[in-house]
Amino acid sequence: MTDPHEPVRPDPDALLARITSDAGIGSRGRLRVYIGMAPGVGKTYAALEEAHRRLERGTDLVVGFIEPHGRPHTAALLDGLEIIPRRHLEHRGVTVDELDADAVIARHPRVAVIDELAHTNVPGSENEKRWQDVERIRDAGIDVISTLNVQHLESLADAVETITGAPVRERLPDALLDGADEIELVDMSPRALRARMRHGNVYPPEQTAVALERFFTEPNLTALRELSLRRVAQQVDTQLQRIQPPVPGHEPWPVTDRVMVVLDGSPGNREAVRRAATLAAALRGQFLAAMIEAGDGGTSPRHVQQATRQAMDDAVDLGATVVRAEASDVWEGVIHLAQERQVTQLVMSRPEVGTMARALGRDPVDRLLAALPGLGLHLVSPHPR
Repeated sequence: MTDPHEPVRPDPDALLARITSDAGIGSRGRLRVYIGMAPGVGKTYAALEEAHRRLERGTDLVVGFIEPHGRPHTAALLDGLEIIPRRHLEHRGVTVDELDADAVIARHPRVAVIDELAHTNVPGSENEKRWQDVERIRDAGIDVISTLNVQHLESLADAVETITGAPVRERLPDALLDGADEIELVDMSPRALRARMRHGNVYPPEQTAVALERFFTEPNLTALRELSLRRVAQQVDTQLQRIQPPVPGHEPWPVTDRVMVVLDGSPGNREAVRRAATLAAALRGQFLAAMIEAGDGGTSPRHVQQATRQAMDDAVDLGATVVRAEASDVWEGVIHLAQERQVTQLVMSRPEVGTMARALGRDPVDRLLAALPGLGLHLVSPHPR
């Protein structure tokens, strides 16, 4: 039963369709997002620097909402920029300032700088989330420059909670970032960020010591940095596929490695899953697990079905995305998925092939290599019982 008080999350496919619909091209405002691994890496600073560059070129630009968080260098960059007054809302006896989307739309600049895309608005606001206000502003034909910490992405928030032990309450639909026109990573090494904090450039002194011991530990920041680098690399890969002109006879080349393991319930399949997960982590690539539904009318024995299910559960636990295909036989399905997903490394249990099958040219290894030139193929033999 649905809780009536639970906020309704937008359907990702519907949101992405709306963002990227052809009807909006040329009339809807563009979105540029500065993304970073954690607060303090300089996202807002970078956004304001861009604002000054655009202003010097004559662009009609306003600041819709910027939160300097008491950082003097960031606050200094507000000088010389037109700032739209904020809305003042009362909540539990406290006055809270929020973005005034109506005022931004009424002013109708060419560009609006709006900080903290994943921010949750105070109760009583027109929209629950700031990104919804940004969507309204873009619908009015205004470009938006915004900022985001990687921890707030819906697909990564649970992983961040596990890594840091801190709950992630503000979440942004991945479809919004997927539909952004430009994404720029603001990167910094964990040691540099911790040094910046110790110098008082991120939080006040009374908060810094606690933050360094809890959320901003070097292992936490290293993991968050890894997540942000991977997410931006994935975005670049997707954009490249979108803009790369097709070349007859050649598949588009991926920027990042993609590792796929075949789930077939054979002996050694779970070992193949673990090997694929290790390879994907070492290559910092996407990890896929292929489930092929063969249309040959046959049904796998129960023990094979159970082994396949166990291998799939292992793959999901290790971070794989399960992809499926229907095909006349398993290897046709594997070839189809590898081509469709632009797989660069394929991991599978070594298939058992009889002498007659080899003589007739039915060895699946030869078939895969012939159909997928350039593929890295990794065969895993089961350990002896």
